[in-house]
Amino acid sequence: MQPPCQCNVTHDGDCAVFGYGDANADFHLIGDHPGAHGGIESNVPFTGGPVGETLQPVLNEVGLIGDVYSDRPTIANLFMSYLHMCRLPDGRQPTPREYDDMERFFDAELRAIAAHVLLPVGRTATEHVFWEFTAQAEKHGIGDGRDGPDMATLHAEEIKGRGFLVVPVRDPREWGPNDGDRLRERLNGILSSDYQQTVDLGRFMPDADPYEVR
Repeated sequence: MQPPCQCNVTHDGDCAVFGYGDANADFHLIGDHPGAHGGIESNVPFTGGPVGETLQPVLNEVGLIGDVYSDRPTIANLFMSYLHMCRLPDGRQPTPREYDDMERFFDAELRAIAAHVLLPVGRTATEHVFWEFTAQAEKHGIGDGRDGPDMATLHAEEIKGRGFLVVPVRDPREWGPNDGDRLRERLNGILSSDYQQTVDLGRFMPDADPYEVR
């Protein structure tokens, strides 16, 4: 993973904030970029700012993070990463071309983790996940210059994707008084259910035993 990042100041010799967490996780938290969702100084996604300070306590309460808040959180069954992992100069928003250039790196990370539940945070990450991994992008106004998803409505809803369960998360900087509770209840419900997305390939085998794969 050597993304073509360029930044004014390197951190630990790198201009990227790479994914962090459990490599065998069932849940993948997907943010926008370090300038928006944190990690500029700590090198860990969703840390060092209001987004992590709001989101981490909810993840702690459902058992995915072992700390109410930390710049180096203890994580189980969760992986956190960004669509655009580069630290951009002055914390600016990536351009459409820069998002495109980094898509292959995000895609490689997502497929390596192979989580069952995708948690895109904010409009940009949700638009990408809906477009690439569900059949509901057009239904929610994504593409062709339309307004895009209504994150207040989609927040903490379950969307069946192509091989994934998708739970959009409204940007924590925009949360209303009930958004934390909604996300907590949704994640607790998923964790108590049979949420894993598998396919039984046993029909292709010579005996009658099931052969389930991710």
